Amino acid sequence: MKELKIIEVKSEIGAGTRGASLGVDAIKIAALDFGSRYFKKHNTLEIPNENHLLLEATGNAYAKRISGVLTMVERVTEEVAKTLENNSFPIILAGDHSTAAGTISGIRKAYPKSKLGVIWVDAHADLHSPYTTPSGNLHGMSMAIVLDEDNLDSKVNKPDQETLNYWFQLKNVANIAPKITYKDVVYIGVRDVEIQEEFLLKRHRVKNFTIADIRKRSVERIAIDAIQTLDHCDLIYVSFDVDVLDSSISKGTGTPVSNGLTEREAGNLLSRLLTSDKVCCFEMVEINPTLDKENLMAENAFEILVRATNSLLND
Repeated sequence: MKELKIIEVKSEIGAGTRGASLGVDAIKIAALDFGSRYFKKHNTLEIPNENHLLLEATGNAYAKRISGVLTMVERVTEEVAKTLENNSFPIILAGDHSTAAGTISGIRKAYPKSKLGVIWVDAHADLHSPYTTPSGNLHGMSMAIVLDEDNLDSKVNKPDQETLNYWFQLKNVANIAPKITYKDVVYIGVRDVEIQEEFLLKRHRVKNFTIADIRKRSVERIAIDAIQTLDHCDLIYVSFDVDVLDSSISKGTGTPVSNGLTEREAGNLLSRLLTSDKVCCFEMVEINPTLDKENLMAENAFEILVRATNSLLND
């Protein structure tokens, strides 16, 4: 049985909508409502956040609050690396998706000689950079950070030098850049991308299992194919953004998108993915109870989390 460690990252400075930092506590409330002792059974640690920056000006227009995001990524990197070095399995519950760059950095820091694969279960590709972002929100840049991707061929913005200095530091956290390559990435459920991201996906022939693929072939088959696509990798990290769920059941997230997974499909998918011996880390992000009714999103997320965790414990 694997020893699990829950790492709480209550940060939302990389998001454009307020409230994601409350997502972790919303999941805990859901657990209490279900009469679950989940958070009593597993070791839990909360990483200090930089949400005080929300009270200040956003600063860099094409990378809002980037200094704070860099701080958070560095903190997450250290804690994930330490958890893995102590032979525990990290489960990260985070606010916005920008800190996933720290999760990936932490895995690479702990295993610098290992090839890391990423299964990104999300409605979005998160491949923007300060040169291409339409919003300046860093939760849409997390994959570009770890891929060391500027996408200058699709440049539409002119970031200032301060922004670029922070961007360079972000991409080089743990002194590894890039941390993964496009061949090491599998997307599942991505369906809302801008033209600049589409350019990268096509150029690098990145595998994206669509919702149509899942409905045609079943989530179990897609999970098997995703793992097989990363057969060349030594380790696999699974990241789950709740906006991959259909917008009819994912109102409690900042960027809901229609035509997504059902709660049951998501649970089945993660249960199957996390049975792989190569999976070394799991993350769940972007639950925002301020946009929800009766904590429905957090309740759905908690049930999915329990199923994912059970797969790890029963492995």
